Amino acid sequence: MQKITTFLWFDTQAEEAVNFYVSIFKNSSVGKIARIGGAGSKSSVLTVSFQLEGQRFVALNGGPKYKFTPAISLYVDCESQEEVDTLWGKLLSGGGREDRCGWLVDKYGLSWQIIPKVLIELLTDPDRQRADRAMQAMLQMSRIDVKKLEEAASAKSAF
Repeated sequence: MQKITTFLWFDTQAEEAVNFYVSIFKNSSVGKIARIGGAGSKSSVLTVSFQLEGQRFVALNGGPKYKFTPAISLYVDCESQEEVDTLWGKLLSGGGREDRCGWLVDKYGLSWQIIPKVLIELLTDPDRQRADRAMQAMLQMSRIDVKKLEEAASAKSAF
């Protein structure tokens, strides 16, 4: 059992956001919904528990006091360019915005890092010049492009 669960504070759209996230990720589901007014009530949603890829979360309708910032983000470890492209498109749908270096902000204001595994492999390459070339390429990107990363890392120095 997961001991620590990420708790996400929304203004009023917790249930909508949960349904959006669950529709994007495989192996995901909505759990219990607590409503103000008690079980079976048609009143407002207070919390929604859910899982994305087996990771537990709770979404809270806490009101407008707090907003998400990029100081915390959800990191998604992607196997392929296809997975990066699919998740990137879906998470941006309906009003999200691209950021730099594989980061985006979805329509609810939550920051995501959509990162292909190869990026970490390249950035930690024991050949520091190769790793540096990959880093320089990444710094120019919004959505990570694996082919461009690999080309940059493999390029020979002009010196």
